Amino acid sequence: MAEQRTGGSGEGVADVLAFPEPPRLRRRRNLLLTLGAVVVVVALIMLVAVYSPVLALKDVSVRGTRIVGAQQIQDKLKPLQGKPLPQISHDDVERLLQPVVQIKSWDMHFRPPNTLVIDVVERAPVAVLKKAAGLSLVDAEGTPLAAVKDPGAAKLPLVDGTDKKMSADVFATVTSVLGTLPPSVLALLSDATASSVDSVTLNLKDGRKVVWGNAEDMELKSKVLQALLKMPEDPQNPVHTFDVSAPRHPVTK
Repeated sequence: MAEQRTGGSGEGVADVLAFPEPPRLRRRRNLLLTLGAVVVVVALIMLVAVYSPVLALKDVSVRGTRIVGAQQIQDKLKPLQGKPLPQISHDDVERLLQPVVQIKSWDMHFRPPNTLVIDVVERAPVAVLKKAAGLSLVDAEGTPLAAVKDPGAAKLPLVDGTDKKMSADVFATVTSVLGTLPPSVLALLSDATASSVDSVTLNLKDGRKVVWGNAEDMELKSKVLQALLKMPEDPQNPVHTFDVSAPRHPVTK
């Protein structure tokens, strides 16, 4: 009986072919690696910018001041000296400048590497207030801005705060009225008086007077008064009084 043999070379090992990575996947991987590197670099730059002494505050430049001195504002901001510019916030500056009453508004920006620039808008003085303690400039809200020695140099009307009739309400009315007038008209006034909130009178340096009345229609009254003051004078019929208390029907006499 013939012997049957079985034989073979065993299980064949299949060779696995290594296909190249698709270009799309390779580009995506490279892009992710690049973006990751950029993020790390930007984070390091931001970290250096925020905390580096290279950007520490050394100088404060102040612009737009006339009443308050630039040095006064710089002194107020001294606590910020040495602090990196990126760490200085609007609130930091606001907290330090709030006590400076002469400032109406302000803005800030940085001038790298070490300078903080403050642009100031001051409160506008509208009168010289006379009180027992002396003379001072006040704005339309009655806020004292600065002491003055020569009221004439200010080119503003005098308001007598020592007058017993000048109550707080009357004073507020007078200053609000003056606040509606342009500097060119304020410079023509010698003083402003009132015995009540309904009887504001403006006296001009040339002896004429303006009957203003109360605080109603102030903007209209201001425009009417400016127009009346620009009218040519008639030597035959000189005007001594401008009555704008009813601004839609002004009277001159």
